[in-house]
Amino acid sequence: MIKVVEMDGWTDKDIDSLADVMQDPFPKAMNSPPSQKKENEEGGGNHLSTALTAFKLILGNPLSRALLRPMLKRYEVNGRDLPALYWALSVYAGESLNEPMMIRFQAETLKLLLKLGIKLAHGDEEAVKEALLRDPHIRRGIWVVLEGIAKYGITVPQKLAGPFLVVWNFTNMCNFHCKHCYQRADKPLPSELSLEEKLDLVNQLDRAGVAAVAISGGEPTIHPDFLRIVKELSSRGIHTSVATNGWTFADMENLKKAVDAGIKYVEVSVDSAKPEKHDEFRGIPGAWEHATKALENAVNLGISHGMAVVMDKDTYGEIDDLLDLAESIGVRRVIFFNLVPTGRAEDMLKVDLSPEEREEFMKQVYHQMKKRKLELLTTAPQYARVTLLESQGKNVTPAHFYIGENNAVKTLAEFIGGCGAGRIYSGIEPDGTIVPCVFLPLPVGNIRLKPYKQIWEESNIFNLLRDRDNFTGQCKTCPYRNICGGCRARAYHYTIDLLGDDPGCIINKRLWEDIVRQGKPKGISEISWVDESVVMRGPSLYVPSYYSAVEVTAEKRLSSEYVSQSAEV
Repeated sequence: MIKVVEMDGWTDKDIDSLADVMQDPFPKAMNSPPSQKKENEEGGGNHLSTALTAFKLILGNPLSRALLRPMLKRYEVNGRDLPALYWALSVYAGESLNEPMMIRFQAETLKLLLKLGIKLAHGDEEAVKEALLRDPHIRRGIWVVLEGIAKYGITVPQKLAGPFLVVWNFTNMCNFHCKHCYQRADKPLPSELSLEEKLDLVNQLDRAGVAAVAISGGEPTIHPDFLRIVKELSSRGIHTSVATNGWTFADMENLKKAVDAGIKYVEVSVDSAKPEKHDEFRGIPGAWEHATKALENAVNLGISHGMAVVMDKDTYGEIDDLLDLAESIGVRRVIFFNLVPTGRAEDMLKVDLSPEEREEFMKQVYHQMKKRKLELLTTAPQYARVTLLESQGKNVTPAHFYIGENNAVKTLAEFIGGCGAGRIYSGIEPDGTIVPCVFLPLPVGNIRLKPYKQIWEESNIFNLLRDRDNFTGQCKTCPYRNICGGCRARAYHYTIDLLGDDPGCIINKRLWEDIVRQGKPKGISEISWVDESVVMRGPSLYVPSYYSAVEVTAEKRLSSEYVSQSAEV
């Protein structure tokens, strides 16, 4: 069963931690520029803490919850179909809307409840309003958390009514040929979403409450629809970022166009401090020069940015050099990505880190962060455990997030819960297929058949991932499961067990040694949107019945495995 915590059990420190998430309801790698960080911490964060304290007081009272429940009903305002809760928050914050009378009434109800809560929390109501008004994505984050709490209660990790983050693999088109590409990106697929379908998907993500969308690929910046979709996402208050190889943004004018369209964060991949090594890995001469120039342009333009680095045996020996490079450019944020054996990386076992190497890599990242003026992150969920132990309980840094030292970090880490595949984020493939994570391309539905919100709520695979009592092996019994949970993508691709152990963890060292000796499981084929590319991506399969068959097959396979494992236990 999912662990449920009563609202009345929240402490003030718990509220402060949740406020940090509301301030930035997506990976810290996509947050405000460093120049704004101090301002946000001194102002907005405190006011959001006050707002959330008020929400705690509201939701802790059965009568208040009864008054809020009708606010989950949806209303169309200015052509957007969203819950009254979001519109009421917007009206309360002072936004001018052409809203129905019922929303005005609900906004007054919300105002009354918040005024009482803020007064009890000894807060400044006008300051709270300003914090809610400043960024629409904050209201979106509050909306999905409160709706999630209304539906599921407080859970550890938290179940949300919609994802904080969606990573959208915008296209399979790419001008590089990277050795480790999880997408096998090359040419655009005949089955990719049309512009009309992309625009409809933007509306679906808006209705689902998504706070942030990271556009990836392929290489999204070379697609003709890129700027149009960025503008549409941004216009709805969705924090919009892009992951790129940097080739396009080496031209400052191209970067300015993307920022003008609404891009808030740019992440550029750099796999070595040595130009020739990076170029060889990326498959194109001049790749390193363009990537570093793109980062330099981002620094000069003042746009929030990060340098993305894959974690493997090569970069393990270059940590110092890579961080020196970042500092020399002026980069303030470096993100180390787990190598996941999917796509072109499926047979890269020899360059993947052993559990001991990954442990040491994460320790180095933590200690480098303490001595450098850099925000250093990793997508390895075990990083939460490493930072907790290395700091002797003072720090817990969840995967993707940088939160510094805070007495309530463990609460925040448990709220985020480590690996968020299918729980706080999801992926979208170029043809509209929904997956738990872009590194875990296991089809759970397609927006050509069902609305995104319906897939998010009803997917059996997503719901399995949201309850860690469903896990098997060491990851189920591990004392760190609520702040880590293991990388579900690595567990699936290495063992064909979505709910099993992540072999990259030091606790699962024996599993890794078995894989090295015997190889990945034989005689069993995983279900993967990427690895079925030869068949799946042909124009003849551009039919609804195919997408239904893939979804049903995936769920049947996982359900049968889960039932058999439960019987053995």
